[in-house]
Amino acid sequence: MANSAPQRFGDLEPSKWPGERLGLPDTGPHSVARLGRRVLAIFLDWALAALPAYLLIGGAHPEWWNYAIFAAMQIVFIPTIGGSIGHRLLGLRVVPITGGWVGLWRPILRTVLLCLVIPVLVWDSDQRGFHDKIAGTVLVRA
Repeated sequence: MANSAPQRFGDLEPSKWPGERLGLPDTGPHSVARLGRRVLAIFLDWALAALPAYLLIGGAHPEWWNYAIFAAMQIVFIPTIGGSIGHRLLGLRVVPITGGWVGLWRPILRTVLLCLVIPVLVWDSDQRGFHDKIAGTVLVRA
């Protein structure tokens, strides 16, 4: 009896759209956020973190304050408003794969990995960065 299910990772067929394997729609609400909105959201968040870091705190190394404020914004806003300020302004939300509330540990883990930059550059066929895969989250359209 032939088994049509893939047996190895390399045997998986490519997804027809990002999020198909996660049970998410191709377009519209709850579909995986695409690259353009993601990039714009992170630039917005970085700029919002840079304002107090450079203008109010300053000092010898304001870039470290920029990182700290950026991380704090991610950790505070993801569980409270469903995403960073940049995400929300662009109509995006961070949600756990399992559904429900994102909790506290997912935003912390996701943010640590996001600040390392490299995990963000490693994507899967569902357009989820390594930081989202490890945290068990996905960035979707609201």
